[in-house]
Amino acid sequence: MAYEPIREDVSPVRRVVLASQAVILAVSLVGMVMASRAADWHPVGLVVLLGILAVTSDALAIDARGQRLSGSFIALVLAMALLGPAPACAMGLAAILVDTARSRPGTLYVLNNLATYAAFPLVGGLLIRGIAAAPSTSIDFGLAVLAVFATTNFLNFALIAVARRFAIGHSLAQQFRQIFLPVLPSEALAAVLAVSIALVYESVGLAPLIALALVLFIFQVLTRELLLSRVRAEELEVRTEQLGALQVGVLATLIQTLALRDKMTARHSAAVARYAKSIAEEMGLDEEQQDLAHTAGLLHDIGKFIFPDSILFADRKLTDEDWEIVKKHPAQGARLVRRVDGYGPVADIILAHHERMDGSGYPNGVPGEEIPLISRMISVADTFDVMTARDSYRKPVPRPEAIAELRRVSGTQLDGTVVEAFVRLLERKALVFQHTSDADFERELGFPARVARFARRKAA
Repeated sequence: MAYEPIREDVSPVRRVVLASQAVILAVSLVGMVMASRAADWHPVGLVVLLGILAVTSDALAIDARGQRLSGSFIALVLAMALLGPAPACAMGLAAILVDTARSRPGTLYVLNNLATYAAFPLVGGLLIRGIAAAPSTSIDFGLAVLAVFATTNFLNFALIAVARRFAIGHSLAQQFRQIFLPVLPSEALAAVLAVSIALVYESVGLAPLIALALVLFIFQVLTRELLLSRVRAEELEVRTEQLGALQVGVLATLIQTLALRDKMTARHSAAVARYAKSIAEEMGLDEEQQDLAHTAGLLHDIGKFIFPDSILFADRKLTDEDWEIVKKHPAQGARLVRRVDGYGPVADIILAHHERMDGSGYPNGVPGEEIPLISRMISVADTFDVMTARDSYRKPVPRPEAIAELRRVSGTQLDGTVVEAFVRLLERKALVFQHTSDADFERELGFPARVARFARRKAA
């Protein structure tokens, strides 16, 4: 974020602010040079891609309530995490210089933004470098990126807000309420997106990151539309629909991103969503609860982002250490989804979808009726699809054998009432999911319809 130009004057206070910004910029430039390593600028393709994203995203930037917002921040965080402090700092300065050439603002505005966009990428890059010095897992890396995103996002605001406070007298509390707080939901989603892209790059490499560059621009377009709607109108319905599109769109993007890495898991999630919604309908749940079951089914395995390839694509028996990582995916998925406004109930369901009726499940060993009903539905759907899917990691079994197995584990692993409701469905109609193509996967994702339903619920 960067602020609109503030008025120019020749007051002593303004001269002090100018001097302080010059000092911050100079210190940051020295720090960038000292922190630079040859390895930070490789691979060249990644440097070029993130540099282009950081600079060109300003073309979609908008001015709203005294601040200028663009998607360059996500690219800078990725540069901090995947390259280092020097490239991130250089990209931040390049983005501001391009913006300055285009808008030609006043001296204080330029110097303040140059100092800010040199300082926070340098600080964030150094934090990531310090964390990376110790051995870590994918989970640790993802949490580190998330923490650095939050830290540098606040530092970005603070550096500009303090200068604005002394230059034109706007109180820090007022700026925090009017400028920082309103964009927190979209910044939280940006953090999720940045972490997801960083983890995909760490696991797969540069090729999928090029496809995900498009995701960044889509995210910025959605954010831009949200903020424009807030400026144009205060009507709750308009704001809610835009926010709903942003939030649902990012979650849909997460699922699509998972599909880039592991198509089998993504299709499995879509199948579980279809089965879980049908079970909810069979058991008499209302339309909102059916949609909740469908959404939780789509996202129930989103925590598998934390799996290294050695687990996700394992063709061997997992070790005890592997299983400890596997058991963390419900909690990690719930933590990710809970950051999206309105998705707390979905997160609760995701957290409990591997609990067992006898209390021997994970992550919390919750027994019987204490497990949310929709979590029990997803558990049944999950178990059935793993047994019968043609692209599963195990040999598929015929439906009669799968049904017999569901009944065998009723009361210990699965809820017997839910199992019988699902069996009635299977016996009464052709409830199937096509795993060997993307058609059913895209149908279950159903982005436009999901946005509309989300917006209607929030408005109500």
